Amino acid sequence: MRTTLTIDEDIARQIREHVASSGKPFKVVVNEALRAGIANSRLARAAVPYQVTPVAMGDVVGPFDLAKALQLADRIEDEELARKLEPRK
Repeated sequence: MRTTLTIDEDIARQIREHVASSGKPFKVVVNEALRAGIANSRLARAAVPYQVTPVAMGDVVGPFDLAKALQLADRIEDEELARKLEPRK
């Protein structure tokens, strides 16, 4: 089939470089690139979505209440800031 395509200059340059290095005709290089792109597109659509399987990791060790984890993080951050701001001796 004959058709007219408008190819971006950067892609045209890459095709010309590949033609020069491979010794293959322009038409063959373009057809191979189109086939590879279409195959890659099909593979991407056929990919299985990633799923995570939760695993129980046991109870929390120590005197921490996870319901108040943000409060604990704030307290730790405040203590660290105060330590950094203390005048050095």
